[in-house]
Amino acid sequence: MNGKILALLTAASLLLLATACQDRPSTAASSQAPANPQEATMNSQTDRDFRLSSPAFEPGQTIPVKYTCDGMDISPPLAWSHPPGDAASFALIMDDPDAPAGIWVHWVIFDMPADARELPEGVPPDPVLEAGSVQGTNSWGRVGYGGPCPPRGTHRYFFKLYALDTALGLESSATKADVLAAMEGHVLAQAELMGVYQR
Repeated sequence: MNGKILALLTAASLLLLATACQDRPSTAASSQAPANPQEATMNSQTDRDFRLSSPAFEPGQTIPVKYTCDGMDISPPLAWSHPPGDAASFALIMDDPDAPAGIWVHWVIFDMPADARELPEGVPPDPVLEAGSVQGTNSWGRVGYGGPCPPRGTHRYFFKLYALDTALGLESSATKADVLAAMEGHVLAQAELMGVYQR
């Protein structure tokens, strides 16, 4: 008799434990869940559609010598597609996270007009371009583009394009930090292209 009661109590305990485990949410899933699922899905879709590319090199591939300090040191052609429809301007930052001294900024350009869809090869180092785009200051302390020039080894170079809901209105002396601070709360979508270069 006592054995039957013990068996029934054990079965009931196991049933309660199983029910509790099913009702408890996954810790990993809850920590990754977005605060606003609808907004997160919209942003994810926008970022997936918004693309940055170059006819000069494929993503993850070597940047041609022409666009480095070992060549003509001119900016590569860039093109983008499917930006958010309400974008008011674009900003681009190119940097090298593998530089020995820390992240090295090669190019800062902002206030590109909303209808822009490309940057041609060899953008001149003018503070303000014809379309009204403004070039900021790179880590050499110069305005405009500075090509890959690693001291040694293989470095990665990230071209990051931001679609913004406003123009930034900064001066051409603006640095990457200035642009990032001004963009806070105004980024609609981001597209990225990475190339490598080795010396």
